[in-house]
Amino acid sequence: MTEAAATATLESLLMTRSLSDPELIAASDAVPDHRILPDVTVLKVGGQSLMDRGAAAVHPVVEELVALKRTHRLLIGTGGGTRARHAYSLAAELGLPTGVLSDVGSAVAGQNATMLGYLMARHGVPVVGAGAFSTLALYLQESGAAIFAGMPPYDMWQRVPAAGVIPPYRTDAGCYLVAETYGCANMIYIKDEDGLYTANPKNDANATFIPEVTVDELIAMDLPDLVVERPVLELMRHARHVRSVQIVNGLKPGLVTRAVAGEHVGTIIRSST
Repeated sequence: MTEAAATATLESLLMTRSLSDPELIAASDAVPDHRILPDVTVLKVGGQSLMDRGAAAVHPVVEELVALKRTHRLLIGTGGGTRARHAYSLAAELGLPTGVLSDVGSAVAGQNATMLGYLMARHGVPVVGAGAFSTLALYLQESGAAIFAGMPPYDMWQRVPAAGVIPPYRTDAGCYLVAETYGCANMIYIKDEDGLYTANPKNDANATFIPEVTVDELIAMDLPDLVVERPVLELMRHARHVRSVQIVNGLKPGLVTRAVAGEHVGTIIRSST
C-alpha cells in the first residue's frame, strides 16, 4: 500500500470507527512516522551519578558537551538525584499520592537543569521548559544544544505503580520518551558506572559487566538492580525509532564524546536482536 493509500484508509476509519477499533489501530501503524529531529543525540546527565558529585564530576562533562555541540546537535536531560529521593521519602511519609510525588520529582530535576544551564550559559546553551518544546528546533539551530529537565511531564497524571507510591516513570524514562517522540538518532545515559552489571558493582565484587543485551534478555535476567529505570525497557519494546540505548561512564574523560560519535564504549541495550 502506498503512503497516500494508507493515509486515506486511516482517515476513513477515523471518521467511522471507535478509536479503540483494532483495524483503525493497525491502519494508524501503517502510516509512516515523521522523524522530527533525526540528527539529534539525547544525553541524560545523571542526578545522583554526576550532579550530586559537584564540580569534580560535572565540569569535565560540561567541557565535553560544549566541544561536542560544535559538531553534533544535542538535547541534554537532567536527573533528580539524591534530593529527589529525599523529597520522595518525605512525601511518602506524609501520605501523598504518586501524582504529587511526580510533581515534586519534576521540580528537583528542573533545579539540576537550571544549574547545568548556568554552567553552559556563556556557550549559548538554553534551558527549555516542557511547555516550550516546540521551540527546540530553533534553539538547536542557533546553539547546537539545549537542556531540559528529564522528568516526563505527567505530574498528577503519572501512572500509578502496582505497589507503593514512587513514580515509575522518572528521568531515565522521560529522556527516552523525548528521544523516541522526536525520532532522534541516539539515546545515551551518562552514569557513574561503565554500564550494566549483573549486580551493583559498588557493593558486589562478583558483579559481571554486560557489554550488550536485548530488552527481552535483560527482563528475563530479573536483575535485582538496574542502572536504568525498568520502565525504559517496556518503552523500548514498542520503539519505532530509538531501538537501542547506550550507558556510559561520565567520570571517565572522553567516553561521552566517543559514544556520541557512535563508538561502543559502555553497555548497549537493544530492543531486539
